[in-house]
Amino acid sequence: MDQALDFCLRLARANAAIVRRLDTVLGGHHGLSFSDFMLLQHLARAPGGRLRRVDLAERQGLTASGVTRTLLPLEKTGWVARQADERDARVGYAVITPAGHVLLDNATLTAREACDELLRHSRPDQLDALSAVLGNLIGPGL
Repeated sequence: MDQALDFCLRLARANAAIVRRLDTVLGGHHGLSFSDFMLLQHLARAPGGRLRRVDLAERQGLTASGVTRTLLPLEKTGWVARQADERDARVGYAVITPAGHVLLDNATLTAREACDELLRHSRPDQLDALSAVLGNLIGPGL
């Protein structure tokens, strides 16, 4: 098996293990899926805590309808709100609310602890090298 394929297969398995673990931990402590956590992360890091729904869908790897379905429960719980563009009624924004920020802060502590546990056998220089490789694959940022 060639090195690149082996790396990609291992990366896919590792991703599945990470998502399963974070889904379990975040769901158990905060009632939040890992996908919801990522969505809140994207919103919190965006200017003004808001993103156009189409941009959020792209960052999450979802369709426009998929992001709408994902946002509905977050809107019902008050963690995310809808905001219309005052200049273009066709454009809609998702905005993280103050309650969403509180939830995200608490969930981030939980996720950090889970990730520390998952990577407890990895040296910092290994994580730096792997982060560089992943950065080459997906680009800078989250």
